Parts: sequence; C-alpha cells; structure tokens
Amino acid sequence: MKQLKKLPKFKSEKEEAEFWATHDSTEYIDYSKAKRSIFSNLKPTTRTISIRLPESLIEHLKVLANKRDIPYQSLMKVFLVERIEKEFKKAG
Repeated sequence: MKQLKKLPKFKSEKEEAEFWATHDSTEYIDYSKAKRSIFSNLKPTTRTISIRLPESLIEHLKVLANKRDIPYQSLMKVFLVERIEKEFKKAG
C-alpha cells in the first residue's frame, strides 16, 4: 500500500485551489476508501444575464406567474428548464 502524504492546512480557498492545480490528489487521498455522498443543500452557481423581451411577453408572463403566485422571473426559469430538458430528450 502506498504511503499517503499529509494534507497541508490551507489559509483560504484560493490557496487550496492553487495547491490542487499543481498537485496530484492521489498522493494525498486514498480513493478506495471513499464513500458516495449527496450534498442536497448545495445551490448551483448562478449568473445574472440581461435579456430584452417585448413588453407584451413580460406582461403575459406576469399574468401567468400571478395565477401561480410566483415571481415572473421564477416562472421564466421554470419554462426554460422544461423546454431545455425537452430539447435534450428529443436530441437523444
């Protein structure tokens, strides 16, 4: 069995990221002992975008969102996710 190196203490996430960018993790971690984990509370990274839409489309979205009692931006995200999933399924 290979002797593992001792993992250093990091002062910041940046320092840790720089370390892992230049080191092989198999020298520090025994992956044969790894256990599968689910991190259900992690939130996906989001990015703000700017998109121009006709005012009539925004008004229609607001009406539909109001019927569902959710913000119209949230409804737009739901519609996008549904359509993108549909397109991926169609594409195979």
